[in-house]
Amino acid sequence: MQKKIIPIVIVTSAIIFIVAYQTNSKVEFVTDFLSERKVMNPPIYEHDIEKFLHVTDYDDINQKRKQMTNYVWKEDIMSEELPDQIIANFKDPRFSDLENLDRIEKLEISMDKGVNSTIYHFIPKSSNQRLVIYHQGHDGDFILGKKTISHFLDNNYAVLALSMPLVGQNNKPIVDTEFGKIQLLSHKYFELLESPDFSPMIFFFEPINISLNYLDTNYKYDEYSIIGISGGGWTATVYSAIDQRINKTFSVAGSVPFFLRTVDDNIGDYEQINSDFYRIADYLDLYVMASAGNDRKFIQIFNVYDPCCFYGDKFEIYGNIVKNAIVKIGAGYFEIYLDKTTKQHEISDNALKIIESELEKTAS
Repeated sequence: MQKKIIPIVIVTSAIIFIVAYQTNSKVEFVTDFLSERKVMNPPIYEHDIEKFLHVTDYDDINQKRKQMTNYVWKEDIMSEELPDQIIANFKDPRFSDLENLDRIEKLEISMDKGVNSTIYHFIPKSSNQRLVIYHQGHDGDFILGKKTISHFLDNNYAVLALSMPLVGQNNKPIVDTEFGKIQLLSHKYFELLESPDFSPMIFFFEPINISLNYLDTNYKYDEYSIIGISGGGWTATVYSAIDQRINKTFSVAGSVPFFLRTVDDNIGDYEQINSDFYRIADYLDLYVMASAGNDRKFIQIFNVYDPCCFYGDKFEIYGNIVKNAIVKIGAGYFEIYLDKTTKQHEISDNALKIIESELEKTAS
């Protein structure tokens, strides 16, 4: 009996070794098939973290907001544009079963280089006069966030749903560049569009800005909050650092500072590592800017066992630095939550409970 078992053990071990060898930093993910998944943490080589924080008061924040606005919009103020097309009662059968949905308002926005954005405004039958922006990440259309959209509709929030540029219902246009005609198949191509007079970073933020311009004029919501997953979490973070119309921001598996991006999984696309942009405001600056102000808060949620990116449990290494900066500024709130209830790259049920609870709390 033992002679039959030994070869099987050897073969099984060999298979595990080969898979582990091929996946390098994901060894713990392989062992999860056999035992409890271990917590993975990327190596940290930088320990003088405070030097990456450059905002200490509102003057610093206002200066950086102005610089970021000028970088993105090439103007001192954000644009005052409105959507190019509005369909007041749009039918999408994928969302027809949402219980508290009165109607969908579809917004179409056209930007430079022919890049567009399709946005849904979910209007509830019973409303608390508050709106949540839901921003999907790189994985696809905001239909992937239907659970989150439904959750907040059921709690009487209006929801504005967006996808990232070139993703979901958004187009992938062919554009002229100094390197010839190319099709914008991914965000990596955006770097080829950079010039002194134009930044592709606008593609990530202008759809939100134009949508809020429209909502400000036509709906008069009491409060705007934003929730994003993955690349949508990154978008939520940076946008709310710029635009004070956002009161509460929730980023799920969205971003970490550069000193924690020490494995390939955490590097990110063009928008997350655009060095010219982050020389204006590094990630710690953005976290403070998204948090600071009366009735403003910024919450980061990380899935400890995330199979995609930003996994682990060492993110609080910078938490107190951000919190102390906000205390010195005098108003605002920042917190990090570690979610161990899911092994998916998602907004879990636990995360939804955290977000709902934080939405109801008054920021200091």
